[in-house]
Amino acid sequence: MSRPVTPLEGFSTHDHRRCRTETLAVAERLSAERGLKLTPIRRRVLEILLEGHRALGAYDILHRLAQDGLGSQPPVAYRALTFLRELGVVHRIEKLNAFVVCTHPRDAHVPAFLICRKCSSVAEASAPSQGGLLGPAAQAAGFAIETSVLEAEGLCPGCQG
Repeated sequence: MSRPVTPLEGFSTHDHRRCRTETLAVAERLSAERGLKLTPIRRRVLEILLEGHRALGAYDILHRLAQDGLGSQPPVAYRALTFLRELGVVHRIEKLNAFVVCTHPRDAHVPAFLICRKCSSVAEASAPSQGGLLGPAAQAAGFAIETSVLEAEGLCPGCQG
């Protein structure tokens, strides 16, 4: 008997206010635990990314920061994004050269991204392990995988019809 498929956050309706509140709280807690500060610019970058489950490029984020009077130079956005990535609350999607909020910020995981080519929504799933399908090949070659990115492009449930 097969299990019902649970829709991923990026492709389903959910309590986005709760999603936003929880992610901001996790970012605050992780920053405090590491003796770091979630500055107003870092917080605003996270808020911008939390507005939807779509990946945004650094210049899209920078444009929004400039509108808010928080800076217009690229290093402003890139420094905030680097901080948020290192904190574990934001991921970079290589294919899109863009950033998206982590939907599992409290869990150690290897992200796998499902990207809708029509509406640009992004859902995050967890890949099986750091090595994934490359693990055995890497081990045989004596290669130590440090990071891996799994991205798939297709149509989300809403765009298939």
